[in-house]
Amino acid sequence: MIFCVEDDNAIRNMMVYTLKASGFEAEGYPDGATFLAALDDTLPDLVLLDIMLPGEDGISILTRLRRSNRYASLPIILASAKGTEYDKVTGLDLGADDYLAKPFGMMEMIARVRAVLRRSGQKPSAPMLTLNALSLDPECHTVTLSDAPLMLTKKEFDLLRLFMENPYRAFSRDKLLETVWSIDYLGESRTVDVHIGTLREKLGAYGNAIETVRGVGYRLNPQLLSEL
Repeated sequence: MIFCVEDDNAIRNMMVYTLKASGFEAEGYPDGATFLAALDDTLPDLVLLDIMLPGEDGISILTRLRRSNRYASLPIILASAKGTEYDKVTGLDLGADDYLAKPFGMMEMIARVRAVLRRSGQKPSAPMLTLNALSLDPECHTVTLSDAPLMLTKKEFDLLRLFMENPYRAFSRDKLLETVWSIDYLGESRTVDVHIGTLREKLGAYGNAIETVRGVGYRLNPQLLSEL
């Protein structure tokens, strides 16, 4: 679980979305108060902490966490529009594990998250995804439908995982290419249609749960995954 503490709604939502699309659990918080309240209930694998926050700022929160026995070793990456060497050094001296200077790219964020988790020896959790009759295990890379195993290719698995993590959300073909085939993929949108077709075939009677959204792309409708 990754906690994102960022007061800008658009940036926070993009961070959480990118983390989830990259296989992490993630939750976003607009300020220190809501973040600290959530921390009482859940100990995350890592925290992305903005310095400039309403109320208590990120530096103060970092200092408080590093003084706590429970959170002293919690991996924390600071993020701030303040890109000066002084701000970066101050954060690292106070115990931050890394620093992101805004504006930063989402792929850079993911790379730094993975690097810090590797250094800390932690493995990010990847929860089982279950929607009615369909279950997907990201850790074991298995899919079952009505308790029967499905044999999927890697791209079919990645497509299904993205849909299950974002039920009812419509994805354009370009967004699916960017997310599943990576941002550098230069293929055509026809590639998506072919894989959607084979995924529907393997889902059998439940294949219509992957709906075509006219003029947009595709989405997963969990209501159509109920037992037949």
